[in-house]
Amino acid sequence: MSFEYISDQVYSPREDTFLLLNAALAEAGPDDRVLEVGCGSGFISEKLKTRVSRILATDINPHAVRAAKAKGVEALRADLFRGIRGRFDLILFNAPYLPTSDEERTGEWIDYALDGGASGRVTVERFLRDLGDHLQPGGRALLLISSLTGLDEVRNMAMDAGLRPRETARERCFFEQLHVLRLEIAHKD
Repeated sequence: MSFEYISDQVYSPREDTFLLLNAALAEAGPDDRVLEVGCGSGFISEKLKTRVSRILATDINPHAVRAAKAKGVEALRADLFRGIRGRFDLILFNAPYLPTSDEERTGEWIDYALDGGASGRVTVERFLRDLGDHLQPGGRALLLISSLTGLDEVRNMAMDAGLRPRETARERCFFEQLHVLRLEIAHKD
């Protein structure tokens, strides 16, 4: 079976990828069942697959799924959590976080990796809303966003979804600050 894909339709590893990878390497344990949502090229899942019990990568982009499979990663085509059953110890997501206008959309598959809607939070909001249903008790998620997305707004959305956010990593880039939020289900006292 051929795993060819169109590389310019797949998000390639960049500063945000490396920041999330480093946070994931620090967070992941050998017994963890891991889900990487929006895996792009599969770079993070490939680096984690020998360090965890199991990793499943997903992406809505069929070219990204083929790229991940070409790296030996178990990958499925899915829109966020749609069609994903079960719960995971660790969920990773480098969200499409760029505020995007209609004129900036290309109509190509790569848009799914970049287009965060007008606010930059459209996909992030959907992810946060469904995250708790896919975390094991005691599970956690790492979400990468940009200062362009609105850190305070995303934290508030996470709390509204019953999650406790905590920043675990950040990095300044040319025109933005990247943030990794660690999310876990907030316990009611």
